[in-house]
Amino acid sequence: MGTRQRYVKRETEFVTAVQLDLDTSGFTYEKWGSTQTCKAGDWLVNNAGDTYTVDRESFARTYRATSPGQYVKVGPVWAESAPAGGEVATKEGVTHYNAGDYLVYNQPDAGDPYAVEKEVFERMYELSP
Repeated sequence: MGTRQRYVKRETEFVTAVQLDLDTSGFTYEKWGSTQTCKAGDWLVNNAGDTYTVDRESFARTYRATSPGQYVKVGPVWAESAPAGGEVATKEGVTHYNAGDYLVYNQPDAGDPYAVEKEVFERMYELSP
């Protein structure tokens, strides 16, 4: 793996999101090369046209509302460039990634992982000061 570094989301990057606050057993969907699972209380997120779900605890810990339905990611993430393709287990399922994509962690101990395509990550994040 590459060297893991600390990043923050650029100030101009926000998402539109709604919590799945319904009496439901959730649903599954196909994304990132695998089946993802959304459960009651999780968040349905639109990130510049890319739609996916985020686990309720992860969302509560890492996002803050800026206006109704609009959220920004607060706090840092730790990320490294993947030297080869592979897959990472997330709270929603499994995400497949290619060499050069970023493995991202919401926690400094490599907890709460996910993968982001290189171009998308570099547009959304910058090294933390």
